Amino acid sequence: MPSHPEAATAPSPTAHPPALAQASPAALLAQANRALWAATLSLMAAFMQTAAPAHRYLLARRIARNFDTLSRQECFDAPSRASFGRLAGRWQRNAQQHAPEPAPAPNFLARLFS
Repeated sequence: MPSHPEAATAPSPTAHPPALAQASPAALLAQANRALWAATLSLMAAFMQTAAPAHRYLLARRIARNFDTLSRQECFDAPSRASFGRLAGRWQRNAQQHAPEPAPAPNFLARLFS
């Protein structure tokens, strides 16, 4: 007998609830897209709470990619997809503002003659 009774009755992490097993692929895709939208909102909240430029850059890039993905999903109506597309562009520009400065190219000739 297990020491934790709830462990014996816990569903397998790979098991799907009966409703999901009978759902159409379109319904599952719509549910996944709604989850992506909710996750994107969480990333936006994390972006606002983070002061580190490198973290803000990475978060903004991920948010832009998520909005780009959402803008191409047919489970949302056309105005929502257009809004997601505009948000993708806005967050891409935001990511560029937080992008790290490229390292200066080494000047090999100056090193040879110094």
